[in-house]
Amino acid sequence: MDRMEILPASEMIIRLSCFVGAFAALAALEAAFPRRAPRLSRRRRWPSNIGISALNQVFVRLVLPASAITLAVAAEQNQWGLLGHLALPTWVEVLAAIFILDLAIYLQHLLYHAVPVLWRFHRMHHADVEFDVTTGIRFHPLSVLLSAVIKLGVIFVLGPAPVAVLIFEVLLNATSLFNHSNLRIPQAGERILRLFVVTPDMHRVHHSSDRDETNRNFGFNFPWWDRLFRTYRAQPGLGHRGMEVGLHQFREPGELRLDRMLSQPFRSSAYDLKNQPS
Repeated sequence: MDRMEILPASEMIIRLSCFVGAFAALAALEAAFPRRAPRLSRRRRWPSNIGISALNQVFVRLVLPASAITLAVAAEQNQWGLLGHLALPTWVEVLAAIFILDLAIYLQHLLYHAVPVLWRFHRMHHADVEFDVTTGIRFHPLSVLLSAVIKLGVIFVLGPAPVAVLIFEVLLNATSLFNHSNLRIPQAGERILRLFVVTPDMHRVHHSSDRDETNRNFGFNFPWWDRLFRTYRAQPGLGHRGMEVGLHQFREPGELRLDRMLSQPFRSSAYDLKNQPS
C-alpha cells in the first residue's frame, strides 16, 4: 500500500492513541503538580466534560462523514488547492500547511468571540468554572461542527499533503489538552516554553471571568499570532491563583450537568445583553 491508502484507514487509530496517551499523561501530571487548588472535584465535573466530548465525536462523524484527512487525500489526488500547484519540498509544504491551519484556527477563535451568535455556542467552553485538561475537550456540538466545516474549507482551498493534516490534527488535540491543563510549570521554563507554544499559564488568562482578559490569548498551538495581532496578555491582573475562571452567569452547581451545558447557548439573561463580546 502507498501512503495515500494508509493514512485514511489509520487516521482514527493514530489520533485516538495520541489523544488517550496525552490525556492520561496530563491528567496524572496536573494531579501531581497542580497550578491552582481546584475547588470542585474531578468527580463533579469530569463526567459531563468527557461525555460531551464523546457526544461531539459521534455527532460530527454522523453529520460530516468526510474527515479532514479524507478531504486532504481527495485534494492531493485531484490536485485541488494552492499548495498542490507549488511543487514545494515535502517538509516545506508540511510546515507551511501546519502554520496556515493554525492561523486559521486563531482567526476562527477571534470570530467566535466577535460575533454574538457564535459566542453563544463558544461560551459553553468558557463556562467551565475550573481549568484543567477536560476543559480542552469541553465544546458545544454545534461549535465543533462549525469548526470542522471551516477546517474542511481551509483544506479544500489550501490542498495540503494528507500527512500535514494528520500531524496538525494530532498536534491540535495534544496542545488543546496541554494548554488547558492545571499543570504547574517552573517559571523559568514557562517563560522559555511560551516563546514556542501556548502554555497553560498563557491560555488560562483567556478563561478569566474578566471580559478584557477573556478577549486575549486566542492561540491554541503557537503563541506568535497573539503577539502579531496584539491580542497577547502576559498575565492575569489578579494572578493565576487569585483570578476567577469561568463566566458569571453560569456558576450554579446545576450548570455542571450535561443537559444544562447543551442548553446554555439558548438561554440568556440581563448579564448577556450587557456583556456581549467586543
